[in-house]
Amino acid sequence: MRVLVVEDDQALGLFLKKGLKLEGYEVDWVSDGEAALQHADEFQPDIMVLDLGLPRRDGLEVLNKLRAEHRDMSVLVLTGRSGLEDRLASLNSGADDCLLKPFSFHELTARCRALRRRRMSENNNNVLLNHYDLELNRVQRKAMRGGRSLDLTVKEFALLEYLLLHRGRVVSRPELLREVWSMSPDAGTNVVDVYINYLRRKLAEAVTDASNQASLIETVRGEGYRLREKKRVARQEEIPSRSEMHCA
Repeated sequence: MRVLVVEDDQALGLFLKKGLKLEGYEVDWVSDGEAALQHADEFQPDIMVLDLGLPRRDGLEVLNKLRAEHRDMSVLVLTGRSGLEDRLASLNSGADDCLLKPFSFHELTARCRALRRRRMSENNNNVLLNHYDLELNRVQRKAMRGGRSLDLTVKEFALLEYLLLHRGRVVSRPELLREVWSMSPDAGTNVVDVYINYLRRKLAEAVTDASNQASLIETVRGEGYRLREKKRVARQEEIPSRSEMHCA
């Protein structure tokens, strides 16, 4: 689960970034409204923790733009403004929750967990998940590629389901350990890599068209895995991270 913290107070922003990482989230932090909109595109967070009093763009302006563009993320607003009007304005602009400063870090993490549960509940309403020539039925617990049935174990099915639910972004190994295996994100195990290889092999075996042999699951070095985009034609399974691409 990815969290983007938008907070101009440097001490608080750094504290939230470190604390949420210890809770197992993948976290990025920016300190102004313009950067928030840019990172919403690049980082693709599941949750944005958004302060209202920001430089360059006010938090409410950021929130209104996100909702006008139909961005699919939960937004938890932080505000030091005690008046009811600001909280109502935030909720009416599309915030999912509001938290008044000063606040307990434990309360913030509890609210993030509640937002995560809400997102997962909404995702659970999707019975059929599709990507490229891949189809997964969450009720019948069946998966097919190119019309051919995939013989998946329970854990392989859960892993593929999670990748499909979060297609369009990189999913980190710690996130998969926490969400698919219910293990600590810092557990010293290579179980994720092992099962990714299992899945890759079974997905490849279902393909009969030699022109469509590129792996559906890409490795992004130093970040994790993602489902290959439809337009991507490169056949390599491992691609550079965003930071490596920017250094070129």
